[in-house]
Amino acid sequence: MILVRKANPYDAPDIIEFQIAMALETENLSLDRPTVEKGVAAVFQNPSLGDYYVVEADGLVIASLLTTFEWSDWRNGTVLWIQSVYVRKEWRGQGVFTCLYQHIRKHVETSETLRGIRLYADKTNTGAHAVYEKMGMSAERYQLYEWLKN
Repeated sequence: MILVRKANPYDAPDIIEFQIAMALETENLSLDRPTVEKGVAAVFQNPSLGDYYVVEADGLVIASLLTTFEWSDWRNGTVLWIQSVYVRKEWRGQGVFTCLYQHIRKHVETSETLRGIRLYADKTNTGAHAVYEKMGMSAERYQLYEWLKN
């Protein structure tokens, strides 16, 4: 049985492992574990930073994502950003992300203050692009630009 739920601090070890694995897999980037541990803990300590969600199968956490908040003055409401998506390799292609996305979308659809969902994906992650497009998301309108400190 698959269960989607809001994560709690006990899920942090799985989320940390997922983030480290995702960075290595998608960007060939080795993250600093203590930094990731502090970053994940910060979300649980300060809910204004975001919310983690996890998927469980038979008591095992098999996927997670983070939603963060963007205020939209155009919409007079909040847009949720989906970030840090990770599904264990052996569970990919089985609808796990679909369950997570539908959970978040239902939350947005029933909220008086949430206005939509956004996410970004690495340009080379074509598998993720296909999944997001299958969910009805579009990359037609915006191009993401960034500047990050090293």
